Amino acid sequence: MSEHQHADETDDESAATSEKLVELAKRRGYFFQSSGAYGGVGGFYTFGPQGASLKGNVEDAWRDRFAVAEGNMEIDAPTIMPEPVFEASGHLDGFDDMLVECPDCGESHRADHVVEDNTEYEDAESLPIPEVEEVIAEHQLVCPNCSAGLAGQAVEAFNLMFSTNIGPGDSQPGYLRPETAQGIFVEFPRLKEYARNQLPFGVTQIGRAYRNEISPRRSIIRTREFTQAELEYFVDPETDEPDLESVEDVEVTLYPATEQNAESAAQRAAEGSSGDDEEPREDGDEIRTTIGEAVEEGIITSPWVAYFLGVAKPWYEAVGVDMDRFRFRQHLSGERAHYAADCWDAEALIDGNEESKDSEQRKSTESSSGYWIEMAGFAYRGDYDLSKHAEHSGDRFTVFKQYDEPKTVERATVDPDMSYLGPEFGGDAQAVVQQLEDLASRDRAAFDGDTVEIDLAGETHELPVEKTGFSVEEQTEAGEHIVPHVVEPSFGVDRLVYTVLHHAYREDEVDGEERTFLELDPEVAPTFVGVFPLQNDEGLEAQADEIVDELRAEGLSVTYDDSGNIGRRYRRQDEVGTPFCVTVDYETIEDEETTVTVRERDTTDQKRLAVEGLAETLAEIREGGKEFDEL
Repeated sequence: MSEHQHADETDDESAATSEKLVELAKRRGYFFQSSGAYGGVGGFYTFGPQGASLKGNVEDAWRDRFAVAEGNMEIDAPTIMPEPVFEASGHLDGFDDMLVECPDCGESHRADHVVEDNTEYEDAESLPIPEVEEVIAEHQLVCPNCSAGLAGQAVEAFNLMFSTNIGPGDSQPGYLRPETAQGIFVEFPRLKEYARNQLPFGVTQIGRAYRNEISPRRSIIRTREFTQAELEYFVDPETDEPDLESVEDVEVTLYPATEQNAESAAQRAAEGSSGDDEEPREDGDEIRTTIGEAVEEGIITSPWVAYFLGVAKPWYEAVGVDMDRFRFRQHLSGERAHYAADCWDAEALIDGNEESKDSEQRKSTESSSGYWIEMAGFAYRGDYDLSKHAEHSGDRFTVFKQYDEPKTVERATVDPDMSYLGPEFGGDAQAVVQQLEDLASRDRAAFDGDTVEIDLAGETHELPVEKTGFSVEEQTEAGEHIVPHVVEPSFGVDRLVYTVLHHAYREDEVDGEERTFLELDPEVAPTFVGVFPLQNDEGLEAQADEIVDELRAEGLSVTYDDSGNIGRRYRRQDEVGTPFCVTVDYETIEDEETTVTVRERDTTDQKRLAVEGLAETLAEIREGGKEFDEL
C-alpha cells in the first residue's frame, strides 16, 4: 500500500511547454478544438469535463472576491445587441485589426503580428497602416504559412465583430458583443435605481464575448469565443476615494511605461538606431514595490486602479498563478485606448521553447524563457462610455448628486421669440434654439452686445439679443446631475485557466517511474477527492460507495475509480490535479476502527485516517482551515 515520496524536489521539476500542456488537456478532458468531427474550426474550443469544472471554480472564486466581497451587484446581459449600441461605443468604427493577405496561398494574417514576430518592433499595433506597409516592404517580410513575399500587399483594417440579423431577414442588424462591458453600460439608467442612486457602486458580469480574430493561435490564449469576468465600478470623480489602506502593503511587480521605454531605447541604441536626441538608459527593469509606495511615488497615477491591482494580486495567487511569473504592465501611450487615463495589464509568464519570439511576448529580462500573456486589464475609463450612450440614446446616464445644503446659483437662460425665429429660419429654428441654449450655458459674455452670432450649416448669422430672451437668474438648487466615471477591471477567464494549468504542471519521479501531475490549488481543482476500492470486492466497493456519498454530501467534488492497479489510478488523478485520494482496503472493513488511506497529491504522503469525520476534515482542508501534514 505504501508509496515512496517522489525523488525530485519541486525546484528540479520540469516545467510545462505549450505542446505538453495542450496534449495533456486533450487527453484528460480539459480543453480541445471544437467540431473535430468536421475538421475543427480555428479559434473555437470546447472545455471538457475537467476544464469546465476548473473554469467554473475560477469563475466562482472571481465572483466571491469581486462581486460578493466588494458588495457589487451582478447581471447577465444578452450576447447579441443591436447596432446602435456599437455605434455609440465606437466599436463599429474603431474595433479593427490590421489584415494582410498572402498573394500566393491566400492566407490572412495580422499585419502587426507579422511585423512584431520578425522585426525589432514591439508595439506595431499602434502604428498607422501606411507605416506598417512600409515596414513590411523594408524588411521584405514573408507569409508565415508559405514564405511568399508580402511586400507591396495592401494592409487593411478588419473589424473584429461578428454581425447578425435580429429577427427575420435584415430587419434589424446586430452584433455579437466583443466585450461584456457594453451590456452593463447600456443598462445604467436602470441599474442606478437598483443602487438607490448612490455612488460608488459596482456591477459585475461573467459571460461570453466574441471577436473574429484574423489569426487565432496558441490554443485557448487567442480565440474567437471566450469568457470575460468584468467589473464596472461607477464613482464620483470629485469625492469618491478607494480604501487604499486595505491594500497599501500588497507587494507587486510592476513594469511601468517608463521602464519599457527605457528598455526600448537601450535596445535601439545597441542596434545603432536610436534617435539623435535620445539618451538610452541602461535600466528598463521591472519594479518590485508595494501598492502604497507605487501610488506615493506616482508610478500608478490612479488610486482606483491601484486599489484593484492590490485586490487582484493576492486573488491571482490564491487561484494558483505563480507569483514569480506574474507582473502588472502599464500600457504604453500608443496602445492605450483614447478614453483611458491609465491602464495596467496583469500578465503571466508562460514557459516554452516552441517559438523563439511571438507577438504575445513582451520584452523583459526573463523573456528568453517564455512569453508574457495578458490575463486582465485595469483601466480608468472616465465618463466616456456613459456620455457616449447618453449622446446616442437620448436617455439620462447621470446620477443626481444632492448637496449637503441647497445652493443659490446664477443660471443663464434663453427664451427665444419664436414669432421672429420661425419666419427667419424656417425648419432650422429649433436648431437655432439649441445653439442659443448651449451658448448661454458656456459663454454668457456672447450676449453682452446688441447682437449674438450663431453658426448654421457653416454660415454665420447675427441675431438681436432682445429676440433671444437671454437673462441671468438666481436659482436655488438641491443638487446636480453628474456623469459618473468608470473604473474597469476586466479579466480573461480562458487565459487565466491556461495560466493556472501551465503554472501547475509538474514532472517528477515516483518509485522509479516518471510522473506528471498538476499542482492545482484545492479551491479550483476540478475534482477534490478520488475514492478507490483496493480491489474488486463487494465489501470494499460497498464501503467505498458509502464514503463517496458522505464526501459529496459535504459538498466535495468526488470521483470513483476501480479500474486498474492502485498505482495507475493514483497517476490518473495526479495528472488531472486531484489533491487527495482515499483508498478503501481490507483493514478498512476488518479492523475494529474503520480507517482508510488518504494520499496527498504533491508529496505522495499517506496517512491512515478514521472514516468518521473524514468528510468534515477534508472540507476543512479545502477551505484552508487545516493542513494535511497536521493530521
